Amino acid sequence: MGEERIILGIDPGTQIMGFGLIKVVNKKMQFVQMNELMLKKYNDPYLKLKLIFERTLELIDTYHPDEIAIEAPFYAKNVQSMLKLGRAQGVAMAAGLSRQIPITEYLPKKIKMAITGNGNASKEQVAKMLQGMLALKTLPKNLDSTDGLAAAVCHFYNSGRVDAGVKYSGWASFIKNNPDKLG
Repeated sequence: MGEERIILGIDPGTQIMGFGLIKVVNKKMQFVQMNELMLKKYNDPYLKLKLIFERTLELIDTYHPDEIAIEAPFYAKNVQSMLKLGRAQGVAMAAGLSRQIPITEYLPKKIKMAITGNGNASKEQVAKMLQGMLALKTLPKNLDSTDGLAAAVCHFYNSGRVDAGVKYSGWASFIKNNPDKLG
């Protein structure tokens, strides 16, 4: 039997967290699952963060991913939006780090480029490409889950490359690579 690993991809958000899982067997991708954590109905921002953390842990404990690929927050003009997205990403990362799972962060343009060949592709273009690549019968109404799946597929394509993304293997690694984020 050849090499087998599972990659969890996460598109963090405070309204919707999208996620997708792929299994890699003998260097070939297989679709496992994609879904969304709907957070719009909750007003408490701290409850949203708690739910993101808990859902990420649940995914980890259910599917036992070997690696996590997460979409980095894009730089928006609205500082409050960036802060909220950064917190959502942080708690998802903390869940993975608490289970000692290596995490790689990818910029949205890098994910789009890996899937479509165009760093400025739309969510719909990314979803359609994934549908073809992974033989998905239908696409979800919200495309946040395909964005999470796209992060996992991007990681698969970039595995083994030196410039894949920013990697963290645990808290010590995160702290070493982010001294500016420690107050």
